[in-house]
Amino acid sequence: MTPSAARSAEAAGSVLAIDAGNSKTDVVVVAADGTVTGTARGGPFQPPVVGVTAAVDALAEAVHEAFAQAGVTSVAHVSACLANADLPVEEEQLAAALHARAWGASVDVRNDTFAVLRAGVAEPRGVAVVCGAGINCVGMRPDGATARFPAIGRISGDWGGGWGMAEEALWHAARAEDGRGGPTALMRTLPGHFGLGSMYALIEALHLKHVDEVRRHELTPVLFATAADGDPVARSLVDRLADEVVAMSAVALGRLGLLDEETPVLLGGSVLAARHPQLDDRIRELLAVRAPKAVPTVVTARPVLGAVLLGLDAVGAPEDVHARVRAHFGA
Repeated sequence: MTPSAARSAEAAGSVLAIDAGNSKTDVVVVAADGTVTGTARGGPFQPPVVGVTAAVDALAEAVHEAFAQAGVTSVAHVSACLANADLPVEEEQLAAALHARAWGASVDVRNDTFAVLRAGVAEPRGVAVVCGAGINCVGMRPDGATARFPAIGRISGDWGGGWGMAEEALWHAARAEDGRGGPTALMRTLPGHFGLGSMYALIEALHLKHVDEVRRHELTPVLFATAADGDPVARSLVDRLADEVVAMSAVALGRLGLLDEETPVLLGGSVLAARHPQLDDRIRELLAVRAPKAVPTVVTARPVLGAVLLGLDAVGAPEDVHARVRAHFGA
């Protein structure tokens, strides 16, 4: 068999899985028998910032590295779970861009929240809420039905996520210091994190870029620590996040007709995976009321596993192939 024929034979039934987030990208090549033959790590995937073409160019570096390890130049199917693919029209644009690269005979693009969901369930059935920098929720059934939200910020009704929580904490702390709002320990703990003595100093430092704006995400753990110490304002923000997680979960379950069936509700992203006791307990208490059949579980598997499993679903891979892949990822 010629080398090119061998590559074609290996590509048959194989999957290229991409999990691309705002901070990093994971790429995996899986052969038809479920063997992982190539992996690579890339940088952030941010088409709203750099444009679709440049964002896919950045993906290409990791894809070519994984292909080189696998000894292939293409696969049967590309399963891409991408951050910033929030609307169907964005998924279509990104799918067209990936298809043009000829990495696979077929291409399926989904929002990256679907990867978290699929990584945490034995079959494509359940609901996932991801709370990292932002917040999003999706649900799916084995028959292909899905539930989702636009998840593009306040204009689509969103509240929460690490970035949003930090912003809310700053708002309350600023008003506490100047007297427009009630007292909260956040007026001391937030500036204290950066070695500053007042909210005024922190506001000035953020505004004048003496503290890089991206470091605002560091304030979310400070908010949770302040809540754990009993501050009422901080605790109210944590409770509100739990309310939002449960509201999204219950709505997605209802749309899929799963409220009356025992259904996994997967909790992922850095904020939810941290398992803050107040947040974790309130989510479970509220779910028990709004969706008693829901089974909340924190996802610990790498999201790229979900992208792989969605790809194997698409090519009709048998269960033993799914099991081999899960074993590789320790799931």
